[in-house]
Amino acid sequence: MTEFFNVILSTFSDALVDMGHMTAWEAIAVVLALAYLWLAMRGNIWCWPAAFLSTIIYTVLFWEVALLMESMLNVYYMAMAVYGFWLWRHGRRDKKRQGDDNLAIVSWSPSRHIWIICVTTLVSLGLGYVMDNYTQASFAYLDAATTCFAVMTTYLVAQKVVENWLYWVVIDLVSIYLYFSKGLMLTSLLFVLYVGMAVAGYLMWRQEMLGQEEASRQLSYQ
Repeated sequence: MTEFFNVILSTFSDALVDMGHMTAWEAIAVVLALAYLWLAMRGNIWCWPAAFLSTIIYTVLFWEVALLMESMLNVYYMAMAVYGFWLWRHGRRDKKRQGDDNLAIVSWSPSRHIWIICVTTLVSLGLGYVMDNYTQASFAYLDAATTCFAVMTTYLVAQKVVENWLYWVVIDLVSIYLYFSKGLMLTSLLFVLYVGMAVAGYLMWRQEMLGQEEASRQLSYQ
């Protein structure tokens, strides 16, 4: 699997991660990632193209600094960017707002989140063990945990589950330490900003969700 992934990335690796250009490419990825989050906070569908371009760059950068799961995670992000764009534009009508083409924001129950956290933690521990014992991955357990929870949380973003932002706060705090330890300073600073933006995103989505619920109640009375 490692050899196959290396072959896939080799074409891009020489162009992107030459040490003289790594910081410049990282800066481009940071700008695109910020654009994604800024647009996502506002429920703007164009967040997904920005995410797609950013993850192409990060896939290579993380592979070069031996954060293997983070690199593979960005391949998943690319796929989710396509899925998220499609879902936000063509999502099921029963999950859309009345008279609107945008997917409605929803909230999941605490019991459902507890179940998700338990399952994701178990998968993270298992994957961390494999990475720690059978690969050259750095910070194997942290790498696996941020990867597994980010995989799950990205799906919540695509589904417009309001609690996704709370997961991102925790993921981003752990990621700051991970990236700083690997010398990815711009990305570390990006994730400091991400923490604040995730909090703001939660408040914005929650306010919009409550507005949607109030509008639905008013329609039901008419």
